[in-house]
Amino acid sequence: MIELQTIGVIGAGAWGTALAECQARAGRPVTLWARDAEAVAEITTHRTHTRRLPGITLSPLIVATTNLDAVLAADIILLTTPAQQARAMAVLLAPRLTSRHVLVNCAKGLEQSTGRLVCDVLGETLGHGLGSNSPSPPRLAALSGPGFATDLARGLPAALTLACRDEALGIALAERLAHGQFRLYWTSDVLGVELGGAVKNVLAIAAGILHGKGLGGSAHAALVTRGFAEMRRLAEALGARPETLQGLSGLGDLILTCGSTQSRNFSLGEALGRGQTLADILRGRSAVTEGIYTAAAVARLSEAHSVDMPISRAVHAVVTGALTVDHAIAGLMNRRLKAED
Repeated sequence: MIELQTIGVIGAGAWGTALAECQARAGRPVTLWARDAEAVAEITTHRTHTRRLPGITLSPLIVATTNLDAVLAADIILLTTPAQQARAMAVLLAPRLTSRHVLVNCAKGLEQSTGRLVCDVLGETLGHGLGSNSPSPPRLAALSGPGFATDLARGLPAALTLACRDEALGIALAERLAHGQFRLYWTSDVLGVELGGAVKNVLAIAAGILHGKGLGGSAHAALVTRGFAEMRRLAEALGARPETLQGLSGLGDLILTCGSTQSRNFSLGEALGRGQTLADILRGRSAVTEGIYTAAAVARLSEAHSVDMPISRAVHAVVTGALTVDHAIAGLMNRRLKAED
């Protein structure tokens, strides 16, 4: 049986730092790895990370480091680096990880170049498939669901989904990571959990566009509902369980992300709706907005599997400059009428 005692977090962005603080609030020591030596120094000296979590005082149980090997001394590794960096990070980790480790993907997105889920990218690179780099691969899991970093860091209640193909390991992980204000449900449907977390980012951009255009609550409700139908259709085409998409990592995360400017994807869409260009928006951001990259992967997957996803494709067209916001909205509203189901 794999030991599940110590916890490490790779990536000191808002989400990674919040997950570290969430675990530390339960009295668990956490090692947090960051590339940025200045961030490590600030966390160590001042117990703050003002660039990513302004106004939050971090627990002294968090040990920040730039030494990757220090984090890999832990049993459970929460990987929070962006989805587009997953393959490069897996290559870096492959010689260091063994079957002693449990690697939990906490990013939400699809690899833009291949359309693959993060756990599939990790599995292929770390030793669960052809061309792998590790003779003794770690076991994999995914954590996803409706949770804003600031809410977790402040200790507010949240419930997420922990997915692992090994159900016994998934249950053990959930029991180890959960605590009073942080509730976890488990499932073996990794595909459904990761796909829901990825596609909702694309739909959140669409919801933000409507908000930025001032198109009202009726349009927002229609978009979220029809967007959820797109998410579910793609998931079923790829082999996920429909009930997974109706849970926290699908519908729950969609509701949260499509309704708040705390979401980077929603706020990006809102800026697009108000007339800003994508280039101008991204120049003012340091954090990754995953939905931009996932939109391309979703568009290709929908075409390859003949899945009707007009909202997601419209977002892809807008962020690539193929359509203006106004033309995309007009195209969606003037599509041929059809039965709802």
